[in-house]
Amino acid sequence: MKIYTKTGDKGMTSLVYGTRIPKNDLRVEAYGTCDEANSAIGQALSFLLNEQEMEIIEVKKAFHRIQTVLFHVGAELATPEGKEVKWKLSEEDIKDLEKIIDTWDQDLPPLKNFILPGGHPAGAAFHTARTIVRRAERCAVAVGNVNPLVLSYLNRLSDLLFVAARYVNTKLGVLEHTLHEN
Repeated sequence: MKIYTKTGDKGMTSLVYGTRIPKNDLRVEAYGTCDEANSAIGQALSFLLNEQEMEIIEVKKAFHRIQTVLFHVGAELATPEGKEVKWKLSEEDIKDLEKIIDTWDQDLPPLKNFILPGGHPAGAAFHTARTIVRRAERCAVAVGNVNPLVLSYLNRLSDLLFVAARYVNTKLGVLEHTLHEN
């Protein structure tokens, strides 16, 4: 099978089940932004390849599952309304994110001021992924009539990415800069 099909050369693409829609459709924007977020998470993880601290290994393991679920979120957004989704997002997927947030957050210094995105390259990349997930969430809202669990998952994932950025920065000893810092 060739990687190029030429079926999108005129600005159309296929949803799951083959429905053809314009590439600028809100649904395509929503699942495409999930794909972009997934790539940004992969980039963040690539900055941790040589990190062997146990906490960092746990970050890598957690995000393998998260990236898989995010792929399925994108597939759900790519499934036309009225069609059955092959893999269903569940409340448990959202609770899994909350458990990770709670575990990592307890090791972080309390927030007393807004922090500026940055720090270790992985931390900065997690901040970038967070903003992309926020955009994916806005796009999913614009699609309308999507599974409410998709919106909850994206919302919670952006929270997790914020905590992940802080967690990585803290564990790797990188100072976070705050707003209006002297």
